[in-house]
Amino acid sequence: MKAIRITIFSLFAVVLFSFTLINSASAQNGNVSRADQEDGRLRVIAVFAHPDDADSKMGGTAALMAKAGHAVKFLSITSGDAGHQSEGGGALARRRRAEAQEAARRLGIDEYKVLDNHDGELLPELHIRQQVIREIRNWNADVVLGLRPNDYHPDHRYAGVLVQDAAYMVVVPNVTPDTPPLTKNPVFLYMSDGFQKPNPFSHDIVVGIDEVLETKVLGLDAHVSQMYEWLPWVGGNLDEVPETSEARVQWMMDRRTQWSRVSDEQRSGLVKWYGAEKGNSFKHAESFEICEYGKQPTEEEIRKIFPMFQN
Repeated sequence: MKAIRITIFSLFAVVLFSFTLINSASAQNGNVSRADQEDGRLRVIAVFAHPDDADSKMGGTAALMAKAGHAVKFLSITSGDAGHQSEGGGALARRRRAEAQEAARRLGIDEYKVLDNHDGELLPELHIRQQVIREIRNWNADVVLGLRPNDYHPDHRYAGVLVQDAAYMVVVPNVTPDTPPLTKNPVFLYMSDGFQKPNPFSHDIVVGIDEVLETKVLGLDAHVSQMYEWLPWVGGNLDEVPETSEARVQWMMDRRTQWSRVSDEQRSGLVKWYGAEKGNSFKHAESFEICEYGKQPTEEEIRKIFPMFQN
């Protein structure tokens, strides 16, 4: 009888310990922490292929969102370990992670996470989709931003597919059951691109970024391996890159900000969201397209996601 009582007690202790671990894991992994859920911050995660992708496409908007009090996270699905002409592998991946952390500090966002998948080898496989689902759930995301699945780079295309495939699945309990599901499907948005086929980008939401243009450039400046080495090498103008850090920032300002100059399509969106006077004053902007796979936001909800429209 004594042996039986000890065995029963041992089983009870194991069950209790397991239950405690499960609850602890849920608190850490499921929809972030209770404090985060109750702090009223809108939670935004941008998911993309390489460290520096989102910085280029929405660095200004991310800085404005962070300034407005949103919890903003950048997630690179690959480590970027192939993106250089003379470096690669683990050493380059470590370098790019460090650059990403510095970029996050400069942009003022909460987190910049870089996963361990190989650059140049990304495919929309189930285990990577599960990684994306876990990250969206763990961030308790209200808004998810991704790339459109039509792009010159296969990693960009498949990063877009992976985010699309995670949409809706983030609320399904039996999908990736090791991480508790979201209670609502987030708003999914595409970051902008200039590709026309099979269909051009739709400038549904346009954000003026003049006040944080320098912040965006300084965020890009943190990605030294890309902005001053790899991309100029690929573009054939490596010899034009200045030597000093001050001159490099100005060089970046002169070149990279050309991409964010307001287009005719963006101008009408700026006027819609900011009003005629302010909308016509912007020189630089970033655009977003509403993905049909997520929650379809009302205009009021869009203005909460982008509080800069309230001013």
